[in-house]
Amino acid sequence: MADVEMDIDTPATADETTPNTQTRTQSAATAVRSIEGWIILVTNVHEEASEEDLQDMFGEYGEVKNVHMNLDRRTGYVKAGPRRPGSSDHLADEYATLDEARAAIDGANGTKLLDQTIAVDFAFVRPPPSGGTKTKGGRGATGSKGGRARSRSPDADERKEKDATE
Repeated sequence: MADVEMDIDTPATADETTPNTQTRTQSAATAVRSIEGWIILVTNVHEEASEEDLQDMFGEYGEVKNVHMNLDRRTGYVKAGPRRPGSSDHLADEYATLDEARAAIDGANGTKLLDQTIAVDFAFVRPPPSGGTKTKGGRGATGSKGGRARSRSPDADERKEKDATE
């Protein structure tokens, strides 16, 4: 194979495997690295934003390895804006290191891109831990009684009434 230099991740140390404040998102979830790198999600992007605009803005925080933009096939613009309710108005930037991704989030979140305020956060997260202690099977300390309420079958009320009358 040709002399190609490849980026290789260093093995994680004990300090890197424990969550720290640098890997926390705006909602206190823990950011998770994807296979390729640290991916950030940029929302509320102006529909006329180009890949060059994004490279210019996010390039100052580190080397952007990849940019993914959802483009409208007909117009070529980013699928965004108030005229298209329910459309995606986001894109993803990929950084090689956590420091670069964190710098981009801290630096660009709440700033304006083409006169529109953008929001920036990690794309992949592990949710914050829930309150109780965990037991085997993924259920909380209350066992099978805890968790979300479940809907009853339609016949449950009829059986209950029938048993009560007998």
